[in-house]
Amino acid sequence: MDSIGFEHHDHSACMGGGMKTAEDVCTAKGLRLTKGRRRVLEILLQEHRAMGAYDILALMSEEGFAAQPPVVYRALEFLVTNGFVHKLQKLNAYIACTHPADDHTPVFLICRGCETVAETSVSLAASLGAAAKSMGFKIETTMVEAEGLCPTCQTAAT
Repeated sequence: MDSIGFEHHDHSACMGGGMKTAEDVCTAKGLRLTKGRRRVLEILLQEHRAMGAYDILALMSEEGFAAQPPVVYRALEFLVTNGFVHKLQKLNAYIACTHPADDHTPVFLICRGCETVAETSVSLAASLGAAAKSMGFKIETTMVEAEGLCPTCQTAAT
């Protein structure tokens, strides 16, 4: 799978594709993509970066949404549960999934300089699954977060 995050690109395709996938999945599974859930996902897709719940809430408030923290947290929980958004533990923030239609193990490369995040997917699932199985452990979810420097911050550091 391709990584997205460190290179500059026109992410209007990400926005359109992400919303279309969410709508299609919700229709297929009989889920409701409510106005609040939709707006939270749109914000994360538009911003194309990791954002805290209160950052999302501030943007929604500026737009006139009468959103309270529980509304945003419930929307984020729905979006994470259904694979449209990932929660980054390192940053205590959320980011729109770049591969929402794929069953994948997300791997996040987080720049410690500028906090840009790139999502990619590598073949960790098989080896991790084998290790877990040998220990009698059943993996339910897997996400990897790696911290380092993006190309721009590496150049700035030299």
